[in-house]
Amino acid sequence: MNSKTSHSVDNTTCSLEQEFAQLSEKHMKRIFGAYQACFLLLDTTREQYFRYNPEFCGKRMSPCSTFKIFNSLVGLETGVIENENSSMKWDGTEHSIGPWNRDHTLQSAITNSVVWYFQRLASTVGEKRMKEYISKAHFGNEDISGGITQFWLGSTLKISADEQVTFLKALVGDKLPFSKRSMAIVRGLLRLDQTQKGTLYGKTGSDGDNGKFTLGWFVGYVVQPERIYVFATNIQANDDAGGRKARELTEKILAEAGLI
Repeated sequence: MNSKTSHSVDNTTCSLEQEFAQLSEKHMKRIFGAYQACFLLLDTTREQYFRYNPEFCGKRMSPCSTFKIFNSLVGLETGVIENENSSMKWDGTEHSIGPWNRDHTLQSAITNSVVWYFQRLASTVGEKRMKEYISKAHFGNEDISGGITQFWLGSTLKISADEQVTFLKALVGDKLPFSKRSMAIVRGLLRLDQTQKGTLYGKTGSDGDNGKFTLGWFVGYVVQPERIYVFATNIQANDDAGGRKARELTEKILAEAGLI
């Protein structure tokens, strides 16, 4: 990484940069191409950071569907949903995304990123309780004034990649203002893949209009036998910058770093 990047964090960053020396500034630019992008990785065991585009890592933007992680925690904690098998009936409204057009459990709603499930969950939780938990957890700018079913969808709630990593670090460390049971269930919801090197957990998020994705997130963590790495990736462009693309690019980085 260049000197600007190294100076943006504490001195412990350098050793992590040396560990992932193959992920040079030049190479990261090749991976992300024309996207405006940032990538942040935290080794939670050693409290060491690796950042690409640190200024962008500190920029707040809509969490989009990555907020489903927090929404699930609140739903479980308030008893609106009981566990990963808690189901909701599809109301028959046709959605452009086919898998949304059926009943869903919490697990399948996370897997398929079903917006209506989490809008109904948030509505049942209510604005008062939602605001209390967001404030307790210091989630992003804590602004839910955009409406109980919309505030995380390109609306008033904003969070940076830095803050996403801080939130997820607290989730994997059982340090959030939720019960250990709720946090354990949500961690289980996020499990995506297992390789010989580590187990990948994560959630995508996308924003855009008229069929074009202009903002994409992939946030999560990798569990290895002796270490846990938390990460956040954000990409922006005029199109093709959704969560699926953010995940694809992140997995490429994690694989090249030897983490998955």
